[in-house]
Amino acid sequence: MSEPQAEPIKPVVAVVGRPNVGKSMLVNRIIGRREAVVQDVPGVTRDRVSYDAIWNGREFVIVDTGGWAPDAKGLAAQIAEQAELAIAAADTVLFVVDASVGIQDVDEAVVQVLRRSKKPVVLAANKVDDARNEAEAAMMWNLGLGEPHPVSALHGRGSGDLLDALMEALPEAPLEADVELGGPRRVAIVGRPNVGKSSLLNKLAKQQRSVVDNVAGTTVDPVDELVEVAGTVYRFIDTAGIRRRVKEASGHEYYASLRTASAIERAEVCVVVIDAADPIADQDLRVLTMVEEAGKALVIAYNKWDLTDEERRRYLNREIEQDIRAFDWAPQVNISALTGRGVDKLSKAIEAALEGWETRISTGKLNAFLGRITAAHPHPVRGGKQSRILFGTQAHTSPPTFALFTSGQLDPGYVRFIKRRLREEFGFVGTPVHIEVRAREKRSK
Repeated sequence: MSEPQAEPIKPVVAVVGRPNVGKSMLVNRIIGRREAVVQDVPGVTRDRVSYDAIWNGREFVIVDTGGWAPDAKGLAAQIAEQAELAIAAADTVLFVVDASVGIQDVDEAVVQVLRRSKKPVVLAANKVDDARNEAEAAMMWNLGLGEPHPVSALHGRGSGDLLDALMEALPEAPLEADVELGGPRRVAIVGRPNVGKSSLLNKLAKQQRSVVDNVAGTTVDPVDELVEVAGTVYRFIDTAGIRRRVKEASGHEYYASLRTASAIERAEVCVVVIDAADPIADQDLRVLTMVEEAGKALVIAYNKWDLTDEERRRYLNREIEQDIRAFDWAPQVNISALTGRGVDKLSKAIEAALEGWETRISTGKLNAFLGRITAAHPHPVRGGKQSRILFGTQAHTSPPTFALFTSGQLDPGYVRFIKRRLREEFGFVGTPVHIEVRAREKRSK
């Protein structure tokens, strides 16, 4: 077998600029789909958010950042820090200014940061919607960053020329020496708003990674991050909190909640974060069900364990017994994202769930098992007929899915019984188990 070829590492473009100059809209224009959260409110993009992009056959990664403000306080200061981190990690910077309002003090301040970074910069003068505004774009020469490229993120005007300039500024992609086949396992951190998902990611990453603020729904974009936990590297996808009713969520929350579902789809294993200090809510169960229905491996993390007293833990155990019983196959970890307690145990739980998710049972072993349980517990007789399982096979893994060929339909209760016995026999820790019944069709005379 030939060795895997070394693959080029994709160059990284960081998109920076002060709030509300149209960075996210320009990112959407470049990647050709509505991914970045766009809303006519300054500061909607709060984290570094990366997307794969391609232009004229060249692949690169584009990182959308929150608006940079030099004298920012509080949440805005954290967003500015994220933008600086993105510049530090980038190969080239795409600096977006609003040509319709001219050069602002904040733009000048961003230029200082860009000069210090010594990174190649491509200047995009946005909101040049027609030829009449070209003169306004020319004023941007005064920033001292070279030629301003007039563009309209809204209409797409000039975006091709801008991308050509960007490709010229990008370094040739270096080759990655040891390419890991398959890459790191993909983990989505999901849960209802304000249960501590971003704090958990930050604790795992050991640096301020997602902007965290004690406001429900602060994180509005899924953010991919390679993080090492207890010696294993994972690709973490931090997601916006799931809103109870997507239709009721306004603006950016609506799009962010839609993407939470797509983050679950992209993941192999989902860590569902539940606030241990609060009673288990319907939304928590909804998230767990979404993961199960998507067929993903599952770990349940009870966060804010440091805020629970003995009485709350007693109630929590009762709630788990009643509400989470249907998910008792998932590994459970008690953690505190704030203090870091129990966070290292997550790696073991994730590995166990992935192992269960990828378990394959040989056809011989499966049919021996089916023979034993159907002999001891045959299917009930219905209308004078008794359905029998003729043969079973594991159709696929991730999640384990079994096809049962039968002489007639099986009662849902009997299918649940087989599923329960499959878990007892083969484990399947941390994974949904699917059973498809294929009843033999009656032969027409």
